[in-house]
Amino acid sequence: MAELLRNLRDPQLVAGFQRRCGLFPAPEDRPRERGAGPAEGAAGRRRGRGGGAPQASVQKYIVKNYFYYYLFRFSATLGQEEFYITFLPFTQWNIDPYLSRRLVMIWVLVMYVGQVAKSILKWPRPASPPVVQLEKRVVAEFGMPSTHAMAATAISFTFLISTVDRYQYPFVLGLTMAVLVSTLVCLSRLYTGMHTVLDVLGGILITALLILLTYPAWTLIDRLDSASPLFPVCAIIVPFFLCYNYPKMDDYSPTRADTTTIVAAGAGVTIGFWINHFFQLVSQPARPLPVLQNIPPLTTDMIVLGLTKFTVGIVLILLVRQFVQNLSLQVLYSWFKVVTRNKEARRRLEIEVPSKFVTYTSVGICATTFVPMLHRVLGLP
Repeated sequence: MAELLRNLRDPQLVAGFQRRCGLFPAPEDRPRERGAGPAEGAAGRRRGRGGGAPQASVQKYIVKNYFYYYLFRFSATLGQEEFYITFLPFTQWNIDPYLSRRLVMIWVLVMYVGQVAKSILKWPRPASPPVVQLEKRVVAEFGMPSTHAMAATAISFTFLISTVDRYQYPFVLGLTMAVLVSTLVCLSRLYTGMHTVLDVLGGILITALLILLTYPAWTLIDRLDSASPLFPVCAIIVPFFLCYNYPKMDDYSPTRADTTTIVAAGAGVTIGFWINHFFQLVSQPARPLPVLQNIPPLTTDMIVLGLTKFTVGIVLILLVRQFVQNLSLQVLYSWFKVVTRNKEARRRLEIEVPSKFVTYTSVGICATTFVPMLHRVLGLP
């Protein structure tokens, strides 16, 4: 077993996969090759001082198969902030708030567990060389487990589990889509050189275990938002405590900030649903409905309405995010007597965590409470 685990952590497995997909490191001191244009970028890695998290350096690479390059670069975005900030709100506003809450709940859980596990285990990412690393920003994080693999698996299969008894559609089709999406994201982590095979498999197995353990309590958790007027206090204090006491790192990495962003957004969504019910902004709390015989077919009017609601919502969210972020930073800078726009100061625990937490809690509340209210004011059903 130990030998198997060592083999699964071997960076040569990742490098071999990259070569088969047409991704190669550029030779040293060689003129730029034809066709490498958009596919040259930062990819290297060096260790931080004191043996801490790895830091980014520059490595050039050559792409010989652009189909795989664009397929896996796109697939990688399905596990990044750009996807979360579009897909989850779109689900909330245009598909089903009940489903959106389920997705956010499991997404926050698996991401927090995954991020903390990374910071505790401190397993390095695949060595470069021989691996080509395509994502400069996350090189500063550790590798095990792959949170992209965890998030993709969690969202895909939570979507399937939560809709199979709520909407009528071919189960095999839903299962195929869940497997396809999660597989593409997992393979993209190998293609981009960000994880070993063991990192990816570990992420999948941890997510499967978390879903299995928490599934019996999903319905109970759905109804906790209406249990007590003190619920929002717990929904703020507990997540903030978890973020503020995040495992310490030898060198700075964006892991703590990313984790705070995710947990705070989940707290905001939870509080938003509580506000909707407590102040009767919705007629009934979300409960499972009978199976729908048919999913309404897509029409031009539905597409236009959905895109309009999404655009209105995203604009409001971005405005709230920018306003609260600037305001929170100004207050914290003044409180701790820090020079404004000091990038190093923004990384301090007492500034980074409160600022991120307040900002993204506000974003979560806005997405679940104020955006739907604005939709109603504008006559968008």
